Amino acid sequence: MNGLVAVRGWADMTEKLATEMAKEMEGFGVEAIIYTDIARDGMMQGPNIEATRLLAEAINIPVIASGGLSTLDDIRRLMEIEASGVTGIITGKAIYSGAIDLREAVALTKGDIS
Repeated sequence: MNGLVAVRGWADMTEKLATEMAKEMEGFGVEAIIYTDIARDGMMQGPNIEATRLLAEAINIPVIASGGLSTLDDIRRLMEIEASGVTGIITGKAIYSGAIDLREAVALTKGDIS
């Protein structure tokens, strides 16, 4: 929450900003960061586009967006910030609930539909 890293199943908040942690992990040779806005995860209210973009722009390794995805429009919005370093998207509940059709989502990311 508020850009701070959560640990232990998101039960404990640290005092470290996600951008700080991501920069440290980058320095250790981590090849990508999965960024989940825990306030949105599983809520299907849309991903935190701005925070995801800011994190991706703060580091030099790819960011995989997670948390809140609910529509193909969410995927489109994340694809718009690909140049910032967002190279992947994780979704769960939206597919399980039928809110997003996996075939359509894959086709969208491949440019087969718009």
